[in-house]
Amino acid sequence: MKVRTRDFIYTTDDLFFASTNYIHPEDRFISFLRYIPDENGDREKNGKKYSKVTSEEAYNYLKKNHPEYLYFCDVSQVEMMGVPLKKVKEIIKPEERLNEIRIQEMKTPSNNPIIEKLLKVADFFHYIAKIDYKDLGISGSILPNLEQSGVSDIDFVVYGLKNHRKAMKTFEKYKDKELEIKLSDDKINDYTLRVFDENKDNELKKLKKITLNSIKDDYWEKIYNKRMKDSSLSKKEFCWYENRKNNRGVIERTLFDILATRDWDEIKGNWGDTRYESVGIAKIEATIENALSSFDNPATYKIKDLNVLEFIDKDIKFTGENIDFIGKIDEIVSFTHTYAGQAIEGEKIIAKGKVEKVLKKISKKTVNKKEKKEEESYRIVVGTTRESIDEFIKLKNIPLNEN
Repeated sequence: MKVRTRDFIYTTDDLFFASTNYIHPEDRFISFLRYIPDENGDREKNGKKYSKVTSEEAYNYLKKNHPEYLYFCDVSQVEMMGVPLKKVKEIIKPEERLNEIRIQEMKTPSNNPIIEKLLKVADFFHYIAKIDYKDLGISGSILPNLEQSGVSDIDFVVYGLKNHRKAMKTFEKYKDKELEIKLSDDKINDYTLRVFDENKDNELKKLKKITLNSIKDDYWEKIYNKRMKDSSLSKKEFCWYENRKNNRGVIERTLFDILATRDWDEIKGNWGDTRYESVGIAKIEATIENALSSFDNPATYKIKDLNVLEFIDKDIKFTGENIDFIGKIDEIVSFTHTYAGQAIEGEKIIAKGKVEKVLKKISKKTVNKKEKKEEESYRIVVGTTRESIDEFIKLKNIPLNEN
């Protein structure tokens, strides 16, 4: 069984987990509990009701009902969630689910509004961005078929980091424009694209009209309240960042995200090659050196010109150059989607999160043998919980007037 980020895992205990890792230990899949059985739940599948849970609710539920899904991780040195292999009932993959939906809808249309919107998003990125359907998928609540009509968003997945960049650039170019796609008889291969002009005669047949919109003012309140659970970013700041990312939009009054997941040949390494040790909490100032993986999971930023503004270890606050790892922090990672794509190369940022010592195994050849050693560096982790309370990445000087 192979599992990567954004796959879902359905367990023998009727639980739905979302994978949060590309690399896993031998005995379990690193993942986070998303949906639990609940007779009073607001979602239904096969006659059963389920509820979506927050980070705190997920941990509390597992501690009380299924502690076997919690374990102390030797790599991260913290308690984590993970589905034991013997508990796996089904691996639900975004690319397979999208293909399944497309086949079902061609045979017997469901007339389900959110599914119709999903397929328009898929057709946009296939026909307009020219990304193969096999490199597209659907995650979130639609993946395990637990979506809510009129409530759920579309968590659209693009496989391959280059494909994801292409998808965002295409959305930036064509957002807020009505497009027409001429489908062939099999609705898959042939197509003709043009920007819609209602003043011209429409001679094309079998047309699908698609408009992916940028987010307007009436949606910001919903997104901000969903993503921000503290005051790290004001609503005005949040909107400014989101507007320039081009990884989120609206289709027919439904929000969608353009999510990146690595293709299989982009996933490197083995479980245990790198270990992480928690050091404390730090607030830093730095310059973004490389942001190529800033939409990956975790979003990754290489940094330079580090200045540690504040460091807290066991409730003891330090400032200044008495912190011995100054200069060794070379990376910021974010496990929350809020801070993906937050900054680009050359921008000066301020970030706050957990400091981790990174110990990576490396092999060095000597005259007679190959020696294995550990290379040491440090990183800042943002999004240690889904809500990311008092953890953030933002520009040092955002070009925005808050008044």
